[in-house]
Amino acid sequence: MPVDHFSVGFVTPVTAYVISSAGSMLGLLLTSRARVAGGRAGAFWLVGAAFAIGGTGIWTMHFIAMLGFSVPGMTIRYNVPLTVVSALIAVVVVGAGLFLASYGGDSLVYLAGGGLLTGAGVASMHYLGMAAMNMSAHVSYDPAVVSISVLIAIAAATVALWFTVRVNGTLKIGAAALVMGLAVAGMHYTGMASMSVTPHHEPVAVSGAAAIDFLLPLIVGTSLITVGLLLAVLLSPSEKELRSEAAYRARLGAHDEGAPETDLFGTPRR
Repeated sequence: MPVDHFSVGFVTPVTAYVISSAGSMLGLLLTSRARVAGGRAGAFWLVGAAFAIGGTGIWTMHFIAMLGFSVPGMTIRYNVPLTVVSALIAVVVVGAGLFLASYGGDSLVYLAGGGLLTGAGVASMHYLGMAAMNMSAHVSYDPAVVSISVLIAIAAATVALWFTVRVNGTLKIGAAALVMGLAVAGMHYTGMASMSVTPHHEPVAVSGAAAIDFLLPLIVGTSLITVGLLLAVLLSPSEKELRSEAAYRARLGAHDEGAPETDLFGTPRR
């Protein structure tokens, strides 16, 4: 049975890519801050990065894209608990990947592991989100195309993390975010291309919530948290200031007992 991935035109794919790139940009900036800050402050930034990439860059992107998905003549509903679980998985798995890539130093093994986990987070979120979709039809996937979609996610996520670990500067991190946004969008639409829908012989009642009933509030909530993270970045010391402070503390012997304590953002306590 034919399906339509662009039922409202190119509004949803373009918006989804912009959201994915923006979430990735914020997440990679937070990851860069985490590498400089270290300690508890670094852990705080990594948690924020996991939410920005997993919650906004992946989860929100997926369901914005799904707002443009339709099957002619068929009602589509979503399993709310499973949809929420898909968001949590994206955040947790991406967080683990970022942790490996950030604290593995120059190790290619840690970088590859981080890319594998982050890419797996993209893929697992996508297919779990698809499993949350209910309709009076059987949904199947082409294993070969599914494999390609997962490889796209892992490869592009690894490249984006390499940029984050090896380069500094907003422009370079922005380029990495565009790559990561492309990874998420490419994986999504490649995965959707593997999908086949076969209607049931006898229509059955479809349970669950309509997309607009619960996705809109969740997307708005996710967006508000993302804005909060962005404000935290803007109001905290810049990466350059953090590096200067780290160098200053190193010269004074930061490991001595008299070294100043830092707050949650890595700023010396006065």
